[in-house]
Amino acid sequence: MDTNTTAHLVGGPRDGSTHETGDEALVEVKIDGLMHRYIRTTKQHDDGRPLYNYDGAVAPDGGEPGVEDPAARVASPRADAEGHGGTH
Repeated sequence: MDTNTTAHLVGGPRDGSTHETGDEALVEVKIDGLMHRYIRTTKQHDDGRPLYNYDGAVAPDGGEPGVEDPAARVASPRADAEGHGGTH
């Protein structure tokens, strides 16, 4: 069975575009210094490709000072992999 790793993004700044997802459940796209999250759904586009819904954006280093403690939470898996994020 072939796996289609290109998906359609729904909502957010990349609404209507396609993106290489690698068949991940969570896809993060870095735009203007923020990590925009898209989550895989059980739905498919008319062309059979999976749909990913927009789930919001986070700062790569965690929460914003004054709103929440940036060091107290993980911002995103991708940001952590790139060496951003607070203490876990």
